Amino acid sequence: MKKVLVIGAGRSASSLIRFLINESEQLDWHIKVVDQDGNLAQERVNNHPNTSHSSFNANDESQRNELIQWADLVISMLPASFHVLVAKDCIRHKKHILTPSYISDEMRDLDQEARAQGVLSLNELGVDPGIDHMSAMKELDEIRAKGGVITGFESFTGGLLSPETEKENPWKYKFTWNPRNVVVAGQGGAVKFIQEGTYKYIPYHKLFRRTEFIDIEGYGTFEGYANRDSLKYRKTYGLEDVKTIYRGTLRRKGFSRAWDAFVQLGATDDSYTIENSEHMTYREFINLFLAYNPTDSVELKLMHYLKLDQDDTLMDKLKWLDLFSDKKIGLKNASPAQILEHILKQKWTLEEEDRDMIVMWHKFIYELKGETHERQSHMISIGEAQPFTAMSNTVGLPVGIAAKMVLTGAINEVGVHLPVHPEFYNPILDELEKYGIEFKVTDIS
Repeated sequence: MKKVLVIGAGRSASSLIRFLINESEQLDWHIKVVDQDGNLAQERVNNHPNTSHSSFNANDESQRNELIQWADLVISMLPASFHVLVAKDCIRHKKHILTPSYISDEMRDLDQEARAQGVLSLNELGVDPGIDHMSAMKELDEIRAKGGVITGFESFTGGLLSPETEKENPWKYKFTWNPRNVVVAGQGGAVKFIQEGTYKYIPYHKLFRRTEFIDIEGYGTFEGYANRDSLKYRKTYGLEDVKTIYRGTLRRKGFSRAWDAFVQLGATDDSYTIENSEHMTYREFINLFLAYNPTDSVELKLMHYLKLDQDDTLMDKLKWLDLFSDKKIGLKNASPAQILEHILKQKWTLEEEDRDMIVMWHKFIYELKGETHERQSHMISIGEAQPFTAMSNTVGLPVGIAAKMVLTGAINEVGVHLPVHPEFYNPILDELEKYGIEFKVTDIS
């Protein structure tokens, strides 16, 4: 019997655990799920006979080592900062490890040690990063195989709401991932990319006003804004000489302009705390950032500050969030970003009946036999009933499929890797299609 240790039972692990349990019935696996919240781990395994569960402290070295020694394969669904901690123990005990998160420099530095110990550390197996790499590399490799030279590559991903769910929501958005990451998006360093051979940099205060529109047949118009560093994937994708490389995040049209209102106010700032914030109302919070005027309302001052017309629909979005209400914040010594996150959670938390949607879109420009060609590919995934959201499915299923490949001997690589080679991405993408996660590829010219 093969033994699989899943560390972390949060939202993104739901579909992974279901996949592993289903496969265990045919492949004779035992799945142990551990989490800081032992009750959540128990809930995820639902008393299946091929499972066990327990509470877990990621900082407890003794507990980590005991569990890792027990396993044949370790899957870390912890926050990214813990992956290296777990990986070092896995290498010491000669256990393979999979993660869905961005690979860190510290994780890359473990490559030689992992190879020496015969251990595979396969990372960025989620949706973004993960399915984005695999689906892009499949097309890039295919274009190169027929002699094409890539001159431009763009890639966008968004966690959104299904068309049915978004109808009554003027933002057409709710949190499908870590809310804090949404609130502070774009603040983690320079936003940079290459466009037609020219390096481009976007400062944070301009990020959400530099967008491009993308139409996907059957699903309407989306807008994309740039991710932090598109350049770091040039080497990974073999695009060192490409003229354009741009990676971004998708939202529905109009979202970015409305979000920019929070940026311009300073409501996304996480660098200081506000005294007496627990007694402050939503309305008073917004008023903090506006000039004093003894007669004008908060709404009027905000419209003046943002240069909005009286009938601007942006105000409808802000009012829908109850920003001008007298509701109490209730958070002590909170930063503006923490207060904004708290306010947004009241309206942007998925309800039981809500369905989310993952949208991914790639554009490839290439030269072949003296002519310029364009290829586009896109994927739409609609979530199931919670907790098996589209986000959970697209994060968890690639990890689960990779786990099956490792445990059945279909993967024999060692060292620290990303899934950007055919031996990784082809079988994972093929199996994802069985779950409705598939790409439609169109040659434009």
